Amino acid sequence: MTVLIEILGWIASILIVGSYALNITGRLSAKSKTYVTANIIGGIFFVINTYYHQAYPSMLVNVIWVIIALVMLLKKKEVQN
Repeated sequence: MTVLIEILGWIASILIVGSYALNITGRLSAKSKTYVTANIIGGIFFVINTYYHQAYPSMLVNVIWVIIALVMLLKKKEVQN
């Protein structure tokens, strides 16, 4: 189980930092479904990882991160395909 939790943490890191890097270099819009979805999945994986490690302040930040991304995704007219 520990290995799975660590793998989820690494995947989360790659998704969130990778999408941010693509965004800041102009290769991926912050309003694209890909960017928002990467942040949702990465955030959820971080929530699992930080909960497991009892890092509750980080877990809370990631819960908020996921909520923000979900709200963005649900505002369909603002998110691009």
